[in-house]
Amino acid sequence: MKSVLVFFSMFIIATSNAQDWANLEQFKIDNAKIGLPAPNENRVVFMGNSITIGWLSTMPEFFEGKPYINRGISGQTTPQMLLRFRQDVIALQPKVVVILAGTNDIAGNTGPSTLEMIADNIKSMAELAKAHGIKVVISSTLPAFDYPWKPGLEPAGKIIALNKILKEYADQNGHVYLDYFSAMADERKGLPKKYANDEVHPTRLGYEIMAPLAEAAISKAKNYATYKDSVTNIGVVQEMANQRTNYEVAQKQIEVDALNTQKRNQRHIFIAMSIIAGLTIILLITLFLYHRATSKKK
Repeated sequence: MKSVLVFFSMFIIATSNAQDWANLEQFKIDNAKIGLPAPNENRVVFMGNSITIGWLSTMPEFFEGKPYINRGISGQTTPQMLLRFRQDVIALQPKVVVILAGTNDIAGNTGPSTLEMIADNIKSMAELAKAHGIKVVISSTLPAFDYPWKPGLEPAGKIIALNKILKEYADQNGHVYLDYFSAMADERKGLPKKYANDEVHPTRLGYEIMAPLAEAAISKAKNYATYKDSVTNIGVVQEMANQRTNYEVAQKQIEVDALNTQKRNQRHIFIAMSIIAGLTIILLITLFLYHRATSKKK
């Protein structure tokens, strides 16, 4: 009877998880409480897996007093993140999103995935963010020599290849690439124990390496947005100045044309009056001569 109850409980849990595969319920209430950002709030959302959510408990001061929102869920892969991206990122209307993902896909947490599949899911998240005016920081996948929960997959080379794809995509599309890998990898291209006891999930020292890199990337993304806005504003001002210059030139030309027309009209009037005056004189002379000739005959 006990074994039946255990089996039934596991079935209920499994069924429940299957119904919310992306774990949309995880932050549903928190998202509603947070609401929309205040005016001039430079909100940043961190989207990721256990490495992201672990940052909140291992180094909480990184998030304290800042408009940073952590939306990491342990064990998640990129298709799960993509499903909840609209709810857990876009709906919160941040200025910047920091995406850190990919390692669980390589581990096969939700089934086999090619590097292209992983990259495509991250690209889709970036494209969704960009479409909603959110600046994107794409993080490199952290180094991993092996996965303790699934040993023997030799992920190091795959992570390097994935990071190359992500960097190229970020560079080509105006996103910021956040390179944790180069700052943390050891000679095996893995994560040393000083940065992660299990060589996957960062220790406090690991997060201390990551923190300034993340801050610099966020600052770069914000400044890039400001720069783009400034360039746009300069362009608008320049266009307005050009339009004003064109208007002034057109007005000046109209004035010149009007003056020339006036001069021509005056000249025509003078000529006409001169002709009339001449004809009048001829008429008077003719009448005088006629009158004189008539008088002599009498």
